[in-house]
Amino acid sequence: MKPTLNTILVTGATSGIGRAFAEALYDRGNRVLVTGRRQALLDRMSTLRPGLLGLALDLDDPAAASHLSVWLHDCAPNLNVVLANAGVSRPEDMASPGWNADDANAIVRTNILGVLRTAESVLPLLKRNGSASFLATSSALAFVPHADFPAYCASKAFLHAWLQSLRHQLRVFPIEVLELCPPFVQTELTGAAQASDPRALPLAEYIAQVLQQLEAGDTPGGEVLLARDRARRWAERDGTYDAIYSAMNPA
Repeated sequence: MKPTLNTILVTGATSGIGRAFAEALYDRGNRVLVTGRRQALLDRMSTLRPGLLGLALDLDDPAAASHLSVWLHDCAPNLNVVLANAGVSRPEDMASPGWNADDANAIVRTNILGVLRTAESVLPLLKRNGSASFLATSSALAFVPHADFPAYCASKAFLHAWLQSLRHQLRVFPIEVLELCPPFVQTELTGAAQASDPRALPLAEYIAQVLQQLEAGDTPGGEVLLARDRARRWAERDGTYDAIYSAMNPA
């Protein structure tokens, strides 16, 4: 992925990794379009970075794909880079007598169906424009789950497998399909405390490392994975899965 002179869409861009990624790419001279659920935050992003376009969009809505498609055809017919980033995370206690599947349903709607709806909207443009990139935000937890977040981790494992299939099917087009696999990063994904958790990687540091890898083409197997997370990525292959899983999920 070249670092400048792109037309880029970032979904889930009003906070966290999506916002930081969108702003960093804008600052590098790219044309950036963003979507998110909160109009006020989209307006603020556009005010701070003139020319950045925002669309209020809820990717949980089955009609979102058609709305996004129309907007992109009108505003960004030369779109060539997409980051499908919209995502939610919630803990679940399935041992609790009051547990139900409501949180899991919400996670599937956003983390899985939201990415598929994004792909439905953008792939016709990417196929036509060529030399394009489709990225989606997965997680290092796709490889070894944190058991307190079962549906979230499973949704990211789904994306890992789905992106492999997408990459294979699009091999006849000049489109690179990349999977961002963030570690624990200082965002508010799981609540305000995460944004200042000293165990989490600072957001600016994560974005800087990702952009460096993208510019260098350091994406083996289509995965954008920091060095610190390779042990989890290859835990099953290396025979360390049980030890890492136990360390992440003490009995």
